[in-house]
Amino acid sequence: MKKLLPIVIALACMVSCGEKNTFYSMEDYHSVNKTDIHIHITADRATFVEKAKADNFHLVNVALEINKGWGDVYFKYKHGKNQQELNPETVDLVTAFAVSDWDDPAWENKVISWLDSCFNEGAVGVKVWKNIGMVSRDSAGNLITIDNEKFDPIIEHIQQSGKTLLGHLGEPKNCWLPLAEMTTNNDRSYFKEHPEYHMYKQPEMPTHEEIIASRDRMLEKHPNLRFVGAHMGSLEYSVDSLATRFEKFPNMAIGLAARMGQVFYQTVENRDKVRDFFIKYQDRIMYGTDLADNGSMTKEELVNRMENTWKRDWEYFVTDNHMESDLINSSFQGIQLPKEVVDKIYYKNANKWFALKP
Repeated sequence: MKKLLPIVIALACMVSCGEKNTFYSMEDYHSVNKTDIHIHITADRATFVEKAKADNFHLVNVALEINKGWGDVYFKYKHGKNQQELNPETVDLVTAFAVSDWDDPAWENKVISWLDSCFNEGAVGVKVWKNIGMVSRDSAGNLITIDNEKFDPIIEHIQQSGKTLLGHLGEPKNCWLPLAEMTTNNDRSYFKEHPEYHMYKQPEMPTHEEIIASRDRMLEKHPNLRFVGAHMGSLEYSVDSLATRFEKFPNMAIGLAARMGQVFYQTVENRDKVRDFFIKYQDRIMYGTDLADNGSMTKEELVNRMENTWKRDWEYFVTDNHMESDLINSSFQGIQLPKEVVDKIYYKNANKWFALKP
């Protein structure tokens, strides 16, 4: 027995060393390069960027139009630009444009001129938001959809400029369900707070399938466009549906921002399927959170939210720990992806899909 003991110890060490070489751990969190491709800073303070630096995160700050037209775009882009000028090694920018003046004959030229000014300042992409397809209307009262031919020259210009279109088009499928039937607590909370976007209460509005079909028609018209579907491309409910789009649209990728609850939910149902999806499509997935700082939280509250979100997701991707989250009502197990997959999802893919400087 004493002769066998050194062999057993050696084998155990080999297994342990092999795991260390294959997988990251919680202890590796600070040392690994990471990018959050979807954040929103509209405050002047440096808290968000300081925390990102401490945790070895690069940031992509995203502008968008919500309900104030060009005022939203200018305001959000300006704050991101201010942060970038102070921290050019940490912050990149995604700009946006408005459709509030859609029927103005000068709209196309205004959009292209604005985008060029942002590209000249280093913006790496352009965001379109869910108001396209769900809220904004033309002067005749028709919903403006992303497959409208009027968008074609804008999208072509983005493509020819070597930039990426980040599209939040549509909402989670839960949006078309009553609150009690939604699969995740994050959706239930959001649509309770924002009933104006809760499509279950607005049956006259387009279905989830119609909005996704509009997005897909746009991608069919622009096969060379580098497109990142924000929030898992609004197909967060099914990795199978995402896989189908990946096979159909080779220039489409996704960001995970604000949809980890749906990832956790699917992990409860079939962990192996979710893990296989992340491994198979490791070149098409990017980490993001939708974390924001508008100055309403204290510094401590903001740092704690960032810490809890970033560390929770890191644990899910790099360990096989049994976990719980307030995003869903069931426990689940981390999917412990290999290091090379984690590196792509957390860093390398952002450099590729947004042409960031590594």
